[in-house]
Amino acid sequence: MNAAADVPDGARRYYRWALSPWTVLACVLAGGAFGWAAPGPAGRLGVVGAVYVDLLQMVVLPFMISAVIFSLQSLYREGGAGRIFKRVALVFVLFAVVAALLSVGTALLLDPGGGLPHDTRAALGRLVDAGGDRSNTVMSMRAQEAPPPRAGGVRQFFESLIPTNIFAALAKGETLKALVFALLFGFAAGQVPARLSQGLHEALGTVYHACRTLTRWINLPLPAVLFCMAAAQIAHTGLAPLRAMAGFVAAFLSLSALLLAAGVLVVARRAGVPYGMALGALREPFALGIATNNSATCMPAMIDGLVRKLAFARTRVELLVPLSISLLRLGAVAYVACGTLFVAALYGRPLDAGDVLLLALVAILSGFASAGTTGIVTISLVSTAAAHLALPFDAAFVLLAAVDPLCAMARTAVTVVTGCAAVASICDEPVKL
Repeated sequence: MNAAADVPDGARRYYRWALSPWTVLACVLAGGAFGWAAPGPAGRLGVVGAVYVDLLQMVVLPFMISAVIFSLQSLYREGGAGRIFKRVALVFVLFAVVAALLSVGTALLLDPGGGLPHDTRAALGRLVDAGGDRSNTVMSMRAQEAPPPRAGGVRQFFESLIPTNIFAALAKGETLKALVFALLFGFAAGQVPARLSQGLHEALGTVYHACRTLTRWINLPLPAVLFCMAAAQIAHTGLAPLRAMAGFVAAFLSLSALLLAAGVLVVARRAGVPYGMALGALREPFALGIATNNSATCMPAMIDGLVRKLAFARTRVELLVPLSISLLRLGAVAYVACGTLFVAALYGRPLDAGDVLLLALVAILSGFASAGTTGIVTISLVSTAAAHLALPFDAAFVLLAAVDPLCAMARTAVTVVTGCAAVASICDEPVKL
């Protein structure tokens, strides 16, 4: 049964308006203007965004676990589980390679950080000085304790995958560990005879649909939430970071727009629908990605758009969406490539062909290693690529952190839309009736 069938027409129209890109843009601009004009009252609105994101995150883990186990059980009953995971590995690697090469090539053409005028460099220097105490404190704490582990270390990678205690992982909100548990448990549950597992199957279905309903309720005040979040952010940072880092922000937003357009095109081709129809189907997850800066909270909307609006197979989509959000984080791949090239240009470090290929490889690995990282933590991934290219990074961290709220919106939107494109590429094409 279509869950949307019970939604009144008025509520459905309001939901479409609330999640329209134009509504999202208007609310963000209006909130930013209010934050600039009245920073005192606007700064107190940040609690609205914090509560909203917490409510969405509350639903994420039960939704993901129920969807993955439920879908794996259904796949085993239908057959073909082994074939779909081979396609997952192929598509994920292909998407990551193409995104990395496209990101590096586009960033080289746009040259973020190159040719900066003297006054802009002076403004960047003041930003570094303003954040110097905080940066020095962080580095001092790391030096006194233990050196930070390398992002690409094999031991760290497996430690980030395997939950020693699934209840502790759930309590800490460790999405990747919860996903691994759900996959292993789903594989095992798929081997249990149907007469024994039917009760679990029905219970998981109930949890899944309840989480979808909760998500729709939580998203009803989205326009007001966007206004409050934008107002609080501008009230806190002002416009100076945006002006000084305008070149980098423009380059990354242009790269993100290119990846978003490519992702929608892939979805349209796989679904066999016009580009505008695919764009409309992805409007809700796109808007949520911008609003929350958390790709995991977009999973219900991604599933709804791919299944209900584009007619992809539900059992496949419900399994693949959590996988793509947890592992195929192309927004982080693009950010690492663009951020590293910004640092290289800032310090006048020329890159040869070998450096460029190395950067693309490190960006791919950093993207896969970024599972579970959000917000400003993602900036630390750039330090891995910078270290491989012998680039200083301490001062650049302060500069990138100053504009990260805006870049995080684009990173999340890219991860969500390209994740939908990967899922559409893995699934069989919808059967048109």
